[in-house]
Amino acid sequence: MEKPKFAVIGGGSWATAIAKMLCANQDKIAWYMRNTYALECIKHQKHNPNYLSSVEFDNNKLFLTNDINEAITFADYIIFAIPSAFLSDELEKLTVSLSDKIIFSAIKGIVPESSLIVGEHFNTKYKIPFNNIGVITGPCHAEEVAMERLSYLTIACNDRTKAKYVAKNLSSYYIKAKTTDDIIGTEYAAVLKNIYSIAAGIAHGLGYGDNFQAVLMSNAIREMKKFIRKVHRMKRNINNSAYLGDLLVTGYSVFSRNRMFGNMIGKGYTVKSAQMEMSMVAEGYYAAKSAYLLNKEYKADTPIIDAVYRVLYEGKEAKAEFRKLTEKLN
Repeated sequence: MEKPKFAVIGGGSWATAIAKMLCANQDKIAWYMRNTYALECIKHQKHNPNYLSSVEFDNNKLFLTNDINEAITFADYIIFAIPSAFLSDELEKLTVSLSDKIIFSAIKGIVPESSLIVGEHFNTKYKIPFNNIGVITGPCHAEEVAMERLSYLTIACNDRTKAKYVAKNLSSYYIKAKTTDDIIGTEYAAVLKNIYSIAAGIAHGLGYGDNFQAVLMSNAIREMKKFIRKVHRMKRNINNSAYLGDLLVTGYSVFSRNRMFGNMIGKGYTVKSAQMEMSMVAEGYYAAKSAYLLNKEYKADTPIIDAVYRVLYEGKEAKAEFRKLTEKLN
């Protein structure tokens, strides 16, 4: 029996890292990206010219295409690794069905058009059963995957057999992958940690030191726990790497695009100028609005999310907002 095949949807750094991990374990994978120049570069020069360009691919293991339908048709397991803000546009291109596919999201964001996390979006809009939906979370920066530094992944799915299959195909001597059935909690954690990373960046840009950063991260994990418990109550250890670990690496790492974005805001950049300065999307920008609006329903105590939202979307001065925030943290 032929083993199930994979397709990667996306052309950014995380998609490139996932393609690298899969190629170590699969005979051939499909890889879809819109950028035809990047596709041609990979075909002829064996690397992605825009992201993780140090990674060299064996083209015999790649079915490269700029037609999302070809990639979907090729594979049984589809891993989406594109910014959440662009997901709906890509899905509108589909002419083939997703109904018999197993969908895993490596997207750390909320879909703006539906205000749903990616798993819920596929379940609600495309009627994919939750047993065929999964999440790939960190802590794991694509840049460290490229350098083959030891990294850890958590693979979440209600169907543990499918989670284990994905974990096996992403694992290597430098990637350790474990499984969980907390698909909702891990996905919301992956969304929220980007907002907290922006907060850490803003604080750094404003001149706050390591002492405050420690307090900010300590409060962030407690805030995350309250928010996720309101959204989806189940037994989970918020100190596990899929929650706390992912938060810490995103909040502190030099590779964190959300921290970089927040740092520019703290230094006085406008939102638009900070976005133009960056070559990659900061998912936390979109997540801040979605989480803030979603929390109007759940009413969790989220002073950090609220402060980031007011700075990014209401034009409030970062210095004044964070001065007020310092009085709410403990």
